[in-house]
Amino acid sequence: MSSRPIVSLQQVTKTYVMGEVTLDALHNISFDVHEGEYIAIMGPSGCGKSTLLNILGCLDRPSKGKYLLGGRDVSHFDDNALSEMRGSQLGFIFQSYNLIQQLDVLENIEVPLYYQGVPAGESRRLATEIAKRVGLGARLHHKPTELSGGQQQRVGIARALVNNPLVLLADEPTGNLDSSSGAEILALFDELRAQKKTIIMVTHDPDIGLRSDRIIRLRDGCIEEDVRNA
Repeated sequence: MSSRPIVSLQQVTKTYVMGEVTLDALHNISFDVHEGEYIAIMGPSGCGKSTLLNILGCLDRPSKGKYLLGGRDVSHFDDNALSEMRGSQLGFIFQSYNLIQQLDVLENIEVPLYYQGVPAGESRRLATEIAKRVGLGARLHHKPTELSGGQQQRVGIARALVNNPLVLLADEPTGNLDSSSGAEILALFDELRAQKKTIIMVTHDPDIGLRSDRIIRLRDGCIEEDVRNA
């Protein structure tokens, strides 16, 4: 484990103002994530998991406190700077896959590289390599509608990995899958963990949480528990 965390939240509060009502969706959240850690964020509906993931993913900013990503304080970055951090430092894996239906497997995986300005030849090489790594070597030119749910999620994982991000953020990545496909995706996460990828996953499933190194439980916008798994 590295001495300096690659993710550090320091007394982060997120407040929403609705007319005369203010709501702390997150209150005084502090934790660090080191390189190679596999973190599960858990808690009941409305506890602040989505708000926390949005802040970790540079999709929103804290109202108070600091968020350091790769040693840089991104708490007050403008929209352009946050967008650059999302593209270069983060990989996103969604419950609903979020694939572009008109594009084939390789083209979907290449999307982040296109926005990073990677030349076409290099982009295709990287996308092909990562597709094969996640078991899609025989599906490179299939459209999402020609793939199973598990295969679509593999495309999503490959797309998240292709720019070699500092952190992978996963939001209920097996939520739309049957148990067999879900088990295959979780096995792939275990492989990524073995490769020392840093993973932060939101999940409601306690069995998935137990596969991680550490569980952070939220309740009412606060950290209720931060425990390491045996």
